[in-house]
Amino acid sequence: MVEAALARVERHNLALNAVVTLNPQAMDDARALDLRIAAGQNPGPLAGVPVGIKDVTQVAGLRTTFGSPLYRDHVPGEDALVVRRLRAAGAVILGKTNTPEFAAGGNTWNDVFGRTRNPWNPAKSAGGSTGGGAAALATGMIGLAEGTDLGGSLRIPASFCGVVGLRPSPGLVPTWPSDWAWDTLQVTGPMARTAADVALMLQAVAGPSPLAPIRQPVDGRDFVAAVRKGPAKDLRVAYCPDIAGIGIDPGIESVCRRAAHRLAECGVGVDEIALDLSAGREAFLALRGLWFVAWMQDRLDRLEEFGINVKHNTRAGLAGLVPDIAKAETARGRIWHTFRTFFERYDHLLTPTMAVPPFPVEQNYPDTVAGKVMQTYVDWIAPTFVLSLTGLPVASVPCGLDGEGMPVGMQIVGRPEGEEAVLALAARMQEMVPIGLPC
Repeated sequence: MVEAALARVERHNLALNAVVTLNPQAMDDARALDLRIAAGQNPGPLAGVPVGIKDVTQVAGLRTTFGSPLYRDHVPGEDALVVRRLRAAGAVILGKTNTPEFAAGGNTWNDVFGRTRNPWNPAKSAGGSTGGGAAALATGMIGLAEGTDLGGSLRIPASFCGVVGLRPSPGLVPTWPSDWAWDTLQVTGPMARTAADVALMLQAVAGPSPLAPIRQPVDGRDFVAAVRKGPAKDLRVAYCPDIAGIGIDPGIESVCRRAAHRLAECGVGVDEIALDLSAGREAFLALRGLWFVAWMQDRLDRLEEFGINVKHNTRAGLAGLVPDIAKAETARGRIWHTFRTFFERYDHLLTPTMAVPPFPVEQNYPDTVAGKVMQTYVDWIAPTFVLSLTGLPVASVPCGLDGEGMPVGMQIVGRPEGEEAVLALAARMQEMVPIGLPC
């Protein structure tokens, strides 16, 4: 398995720039697993699966740059908690995958390694900030990808590259080490080619830890079994094409609409509704500023040495006021209660992951959404970041190809602590609307 993954890296990575640092111990780790299997030992549920670790998550003895020139030669002394759990499950760490500097951005590029390209069309963006992981998955360089999601960083590249990304609810996969222990906005999570594989990885990495204060119990939860069982009978879902009020590319919307209504073929009740979460746009910007100031607290004296995205977001946070944060938290609360009412009638919300198709990789972000100039430079990812505010589990699953043959992703939003149901429905959608892989 590891040899096959390395062969795919050799074949595709030069063109795509997805894996930025290979683990020189990968083959030794694989051989050690072979010996354990030969000795009759249980090698773990992920035995031999090659995994890519986002280059903001530390791996002991392996260069971890955070996509920043300041950390170009940084080598951590210990594994992050999620890496420990992957190793304990038998996975082999193949290497580090590319990310924007400190995961700041929906297009994967940085001044250390350059740009990651989309495997469906290398002239296009792979999305971000877990873009390296998504591109590596789609081309078979890895079997699973670890990533983080603040405003959509597991869902945006999953949509652009035609794979499955899950933003778990906060605390299900504890983030450690962390520069902000009480962070409820960014989460650690899995990405894979199928919802079933996401469930398998989630089973291995989920669960509380004394290292992190935000936690969820997992006793009795079986994500793998939930996917095998499939969605519950008499499921009711609502489809909304534009939850953020920014507009949506017509080609993307038509693909998502068709996919949503195809679920009726397997007995799912599907309604089209209007759902206005646009108040989350301003709220997220304020909380994103707070997030950057908290995470960069120990580096503020070096702020001018960081790239444009990190500097812009941190400065915005430093200029923010307490009333702005309070107003944002109030809006966040209203959105949560909106969903509380929503779930009295529906089991899931379906909505397009992206409002725009993959754009030229050289652009930091697109200029317009559905022909309209954006109010802020992050408006194009509003469909994902307004859902980050809810703390609900959200997956992006491929639901078709657009007119240019590029993948289109659908977000599936679940009830609180409802990852099982989200993944089961994502797997059903993949069965009904398969898109294949780029190569």
